[in-house]
Formats: sequence, C-alpha cells, structure tokens
Amino acid sequence: MGLFDKFKELTKKVSEVEYNIYHEKHDYLEIYERNIELEKEISERTNELNAANRRMFTLQHIWEMMNSSTPLENIMEAIVNSTQGELGYMHCVIIRKCKDEDGDFLRILAQSSDALIARLNNIIGSPAIQTRRLNYNTESVFADTLRQNKIIQTKDIDLSLKAVLPELDEKTVKEVLSNQPIKSVIVIPLFTRGNAFGWFCVFSSREELASTETDFLGLFAKQIEMSITIADLFQAVRDQAVTDSLTGLYNRRFFEEALEKEVQRADRLKQPFSVIGIDLDFLKKINDTYGHAYGDIAIKTIADVLKANARSVDVPARIGGEEFDVLLPGISSEGAMAAAERIRKTIEETKIDTIGHITGSLGVATFFEHTENIEELLELTDQAMYASKRNGRNRVTLAKPITETSWQEIAVNTFIDILSKNRVPMAKDLSKELCLKLQNNNEPAKETLYAVADMLNKLYNPMHESGIIKNKVLMAVTLAKRFDLPKEDIDNLRVAILLYDIGNLMLPTDLLQKATPLTVEEREKIKHHPVIAAQEILKPISYVQDILPIIEHHHENWDGSGYPAKISKNDIPITSQIILIIDEYFALIEARPYRSKLSSQDALEIIKTDSGKKWNNTLVKEFISLVEHDIV
Repeated sequence: MGLFDKFKELTKKVSEVEYNIYHEKHDYLEIYERNIELEKEISERTNELNAANRRMFTLQHIWEMMNSSTPLENIMEAIVNSTQGELGYMHCVIIRKCKDEDGDFLRILAQSSDALIARLNNIIGSPAIQTRRLNYNTESVFADTLRQNKIIQTKDIDLSLKAVLPELDEKTVKEVLSNQPIKSVIVIPLFTRGNAFGWFCVFSSREELASTETDFLGLFAKQIEMSITIADLFQAVRDQAVTDSLTGLYNRRFFEEALEKEVQRADRLKQPFSVIGIDLDFLKKINDTYGHAYGDIAIKTIADVLKANARSVDVPARIGGEEFDVLLPGISSEGAMAAAERIRKTIEETKIDTIGHITGSLGVATFFEHTENIEELLELTDQAMYASKRNGRNRVTLAKPITETSWQEIAVNTFIDILSKNRVPMAKDLSKELCLKLQNNNEPAKETLYAVADMLNKLYNPMHESGIIKNKVLMAVTLAKRFDLPKEDIDNLRVAILLYDIGNLMLPTDLLQKATPLTVEEREKIKHHPVIAAQEILKPISYVQDILPIIEHHHENWDGSGYPAKISKNDIPITSQIILIIDEYFALIEARPYRSKLSSQDALEIIKTDSGKKWNNTLVKEFISLVEHDIV
C-alpha cells in the first residue's frame, strides 16, 4: 500500500472516530439533559411529598387534639396557626356567621398571629378586628360560598376587606394592602349538621389554586366542622347533665357542687353567702284545676323570674318538683332578704294565661350568720320556707337557729342504737364498721345515712342497688310537699323511708331471695315484717315513736285489702301511702330473683291499674307526674 493510500485510510478512520465521538457526545448530552429534567421532577415531587407530609402531620395533630379534652378555641387556634405557618399562607382566619335582634353579622373565632393582622390592627386602631362586630354583605364572596357550598378563590382582596369592614375608606384599605405579597383570598364554607356555620379563610401569595391545595383545604375545613360538631355535642351533654330539662335552670347536682365550692371560697375569704329557697304555692290546686301542663307553665314561670333576677355569679336551681334554690355568693342576710322580696314580688305580679297570678313562699339562710354547716344551712332555708307557707304563703321568712333535734340526728342515733345493741342479727364486725361510719363527722350526715341504709338493704336483698335509698327519700319528700304536709311530718317520713324495711333482717334470707312462687305460709311470714320493724326493733327506741305508725301501716291498701290492720282510705297515714307507692315502684324497676327489672313506664302502668285499690287516685296522679317529669 502506498503512502497516499495509507493517508487516505487514516483519514477515513479519523472521520469514523470523529463521527462516533460526535454521536456519542450527542447521546451523552441527551442523557445529561434528561437527568437534569429527572432531577428537577424528583425535586418537585419531593417538595410536593414534603408539603403533603406537613399537611398530613398537621391534620393528625388536629385530630389528636379533637380526641382529647382540648377546648374548641384552642383547637381552632392550632388550625389557623398550623395552616399559616406550616403550609405557607400569609394569614388564616375562622369566621362565624351570627345573628341577633339587629340582624346577621360576623365574628372572628380564631386567627393566626402574623405580621398581616398586626399591621391591620395597627392601622384600623382599637378595637382590634378580632373583637369587632363585622358586617355580613349578602353580595360578598362570603355569601357566595355559602349559597354555592364550594371553595372560592378571589383576587379582589380589597373588596373582601371592605365587605366585612365597610367603614374603612379607600385610603385605609390601600394602606393595609400596600407592599403586601398577598395575591388572593381563598374562602372555604363551613357547615355543621347541615347548617351554615361560617368560613375558613386563607390569604395566599399565589394567584392560582392547585387541585391538591383545594383538596387539603377541604380536609382542613372538614376538621373544623367536625371539631365544632363535637364541641356542640359535648356542650349539649354537659348542659343536660347540669340543667333541669323543664326549666333550663341548674339541677340539684350542679347546685350542690356549686354550694360546696362556695363554702370553700367563703372559708378562705371569710365572706358570707346566702341561699334563698322558693316553693310554688298551691301547685296541687293548679294541677287539679287546669291540668299538669299548666302546673309546668307555673313552674317555668318561676324559673324565668329567677333567671331574670340572677346576677352572673348567682346559681338558680330547680331542686325538685315546685322547689327552687338560689345561691347568692358574697351576700349577707340583709341583701338576700331584699333579693328574695324582689323575686317574691315579681312572681306575684307575673300574669299567666288561664291561671292568672301565682305566688311563692320563700326562705332565706346565710352562711356564717346562721350556721357554718352546709347541711344545717339547707335545713334552715327549708324551715324558713315552710314557715312562710304556715304563716299564709306569698311571703319571705329569714331563718332562725335550729332549736330542735334534726331528722338526720334522730336517724343516726336510731341506726347506732339498732346496731350497737344488736337489735337485728348481723355480723359484729359489720355492725361495728357501720357504727363508726355513722359517728364519722367528716362526711355529710345525709349521705352517710343513705350509704348505711343501702348496706343494710343489701344484707337481705343482694340485688339492691346503691343510691336507691337516696332516690326514695328525695321522691318521698317531693311527693309529701305536693300534699302540703307540715315539716314535722316530712321529717318523720324521711326517717321512716330509711327504716321501714329493716324488719326484713329478722326474716330468713332464703325466704326473701326465693326464685319460685311463695306459699301461703311464706307470704304470711313476709307480711309480718312491718310489725317486726315497728314493734320489735323500733318500739324500744323512745325518740322514734312518732315514726312507728308510718312504718307499721306502710302496706295498708286504700280499699282495705292490705296488712297488717286492714285499715282503709283516710285511716291510713298519708306518709304510709307515700312509702307504699314508692316501695312498689322501686321494687318493680329493680331486678328480683324471680324476674328481670321492668322499665319505668311499665312500672307506672302497673301502678295505674291499682289506682283506687292500693292507693287513692290523687296520690297516683301526683306520683306519675313526678316520675314522668323526671323531677327527682
């Protein structure tokens, strides 16, 4: 091969190498460019994933707060601050649509703490926007979101601001928005249980709203709606737990808890407080003349009077039936008497359709001035209220010191006598334990009595439920007051309720707990228990002699078919009749070895069938009204 040929061959190889290098370079360049695009896409997806993770973390945090006892306002603050800070918005706010006598308006419930809101508050001055009554414009973006029930993004930020603050002039609006990177406002409607609640609003530095962003904002809105719904349900449950369903006043339980707290505060500050007791006059007459519906109207009328005359710190409560108490923190007897007279006068002057005018009997007692014991304070209030009734009703009476032995003391001493002297068969250790419990002054006397009576009942009836004795006493007292019984009779009834079944401790346990029908002989043995209680156990105790006839006749029937004396009608003490109907009711709604417990309504139906036989018709009507209105 010649030189020329070799040169030509070399040139060809060089060209081939150049060609290969060129094309490989092009391939490498394409790969490089694709890698750059891929890295960019990976970065974007990573950022999106990180944003999604932040959103999910925020949602999880909010959900955990919702499932705890965190207050609603704290949850809302967490939502707006998390949305603003973690998700990169300029400002976030939750707004509620409200209504009053002047029409619809807006109120801020929560907003993020940021430079934008600080700037706005600084420019518009006091009061700050979060405390203002904001305007509701039916032509605004807010109204549009509710009508359409969808998320709306608007770039007309100045119009949105003017819609809620129409008093701002153009110059102020421009000053608020100048040099701000806000490009749009996203308005998300909020609905709870099908009703319009308000809006979740975010101020964004972006003009466009991505679909993923819409989805997440929708999720946040659902969290807000769920938080509000849960909070409303909790509040409803709480209200039901502490308020009386008929009147809307606080119930007995809340009143007693408030009273205990007030005693602690009074002891700490050495400041008196007072209690006013109110009893509606002639409720039985109203029920008999106009029907129980009008009796309820009369009760609600007194409740409305108490609400209208109460300070924010006062605690007006329905204690049961037609009885009410008002706790007056920091008020002496002089101030309480003036408040009670104002209540009495208002009740008297309030006219009710069909009924006309009603009246109330009131009593007043003051902590420190009359006693430093809660039990005695309530007892003194009760005594003063009944003094008003005895002296003609429609008046206010100031309490007097207790001059006679209270029913609690009589009951405690009676139980101690029975237990310490072994008047009933019982294990010595248990007898000693119960005596010590009765002698313990650290517990309220009434609660101790209820607990001891429950324990004794369980000895012959293992299916007896704790707390039943207290319910029986409260029900008996409420029923007795409907018949205007004097306080002495009511106190005797209280003690009788605690003791009337104690004769059962003298009967064979297998007889009382028998799961099959009783024989005639067994029935006769059980019928003897009232006589055992009255004559064998209680008769030797001198200070309960007035209670013996109540217990001895608590199984006598209105038609004379009862036992042990087969007396009838008005020969039977009304207090004995009250015990009989209450005993029957609770026996029916409690389980027995031979049957399951009945519902309250089924028990009432059975009681109705014996109206005029076991009990007089009036007693049955009053009892059914008491139970159906859930008064005790």
